Amino acid sequence: MVSTRAGSGTGPGARVSAGLIAYTLGKEPCTGVGITWASSELDDALTGSVISILRDDSGSALIKEALIPLGETDFVAERVNERLKRGFKNWRVGEAIAEAYLKDWRECNFPWPMSRDERQFGASLPGADLVGFAMEDGRYRLVFGEVKTSSDTRYPPGVVHGKSGLRQQIENLRNDVNLRDVLVNYMLIRSRNTDWACLFMQAVERYLSAKSDVRLYGVLVRDVPPDERDLRGIVLELASDCPEGMDIAFLGIYLPGGRINDLGKDVLARMKGGDAG
Repeated sequence: MVSTRAGSGTGPGARVSAGLIAYTLGKEPCTGVGITWASSELDDALTGSVISILRDDSGSALIKEALIPLGETDFVAERVNERLKRGFKNWRVGEAIAEAYLKDWRECNFPWPMSRDERQFGASLPGADLVGFAMEDGRYRLVFGEVKTSSDTRYPPGVVHGKSGLRQQIENLRNDVNLRDVLVNYMLIRSRNTDWACLFMQAVERYLSAKSDVRLYGVLVRDVPPDERDLRGIVLELASDCPEGMDIAFLGIYLPGGRINDLGKDVLARMKGGDAG
């Protein structure tokens, strides 16, 4: 299939690339799209917003503000250095790529990264990698996302199926109201006294009036040539019996060949000011 340009950023550092559309699948309420990035587009993302997400710059700013009265100016820098010592898993960089893309091109806001609470301690909140909201039809709407990163050469890769695969996790979010409620409660607690609480509450109000009125994103990050076999099956399967008012969107983000296994090392080199090439 001939790729077509999905769009472009507004300038260096402003957005990650919209990439090239390689394929589209399905129709509402369940769709799929394959997007390719060139090496330069991945490099720009890793140098810009992806690093900002991994460092959690917004969280660091909040900590700095809280510590101003104490004069503890070195505390945040020490925490950043600790992150650099630990490095980043390739799958974590894949999540940041997906988050940046959804923020920049799907108008999503994920104001409280799950990584602030659980990932560094080895625990995991079940349910979703990304929880936030987006403006849709003139109103804020809850968004839940799951991300899988794979260098598997099969179509689809192993991370799509199985008990912890992309298909099953999106199906769980689709069918399990209690699971969505847990995630909403998680965010409600963290939204108190924040500058995004009002917007999130608007999305929650919409959710409480119709608990299936949400958007789910399943994102697959790969470094192989794009092929609709990755998403075709799950788009067809999850369109069936989809709750009224719900929308499901699957995205395949295809990076240049061989890049996933070095994503963590690549990001670390850039953070330290080195050349990842």
